[in-house]
Amino acid sequence: MKITLKSTHEDSRIAWFTALAVTIHVLESSLPSPIPGLKPGLANIITITVLCQFGWRTAAWVSILRVLVGSLVLGTFLSPTFMLSLSGAVTSVFILGLGSKLPGRGFGPLGYSLLASIAHISAQFSCAYLLFIPHPGLWRLFPVLLSFAVALGIINGIISRSLLQHVAYKTP
Repeated sequence: MKITLKSTHEDSRIAWFTALAVTIHVLESSLPSPIPGLKPGLANIITITVLCQFGWRTAAWVSILRVLVGSLVLGTFLSPTFMLSLSGAVTSVFILGLGSKLPGRGFGPLGYSLLASIAHISAQFSCAYLLFIPHPGLWRLFPVLLSFAVALGIINGIISRSLLQHVAYKTP
């Protein structure tokens, strides 16, 4: 029996944006960090841009596949790093889904990026507390890293907005 798999244009779009996000994710992992675990989240610019241009479903695929493929490339699959990254990605995708369903014009790239960054860091801290460091002292770091997450979420949102204004992906 011959099985033929056909990819759709949507599959190709998801693959292309996932590859771009994974590339940024891998490059970002080599950047030095002043605080352990603090990353600028530049790959999330792709997720926010995809969300604004192609919708939540496509953005969700790109975000989750980025974490899975990125962890395989970096050799962190099923490690604590992977668990923290996955918890942040799943939670931020969920929050973006809720945010995109609200009535009205929605949040736009800046608002979505801010929502995603707050959800991401909150999920990571919850995951770290529940799975790895069940000590109340962990939460003393939360306000500091949340402040960084808010600042980086704003910066990434501005970059996403600029990207959407200047580089329009045309659907054939």
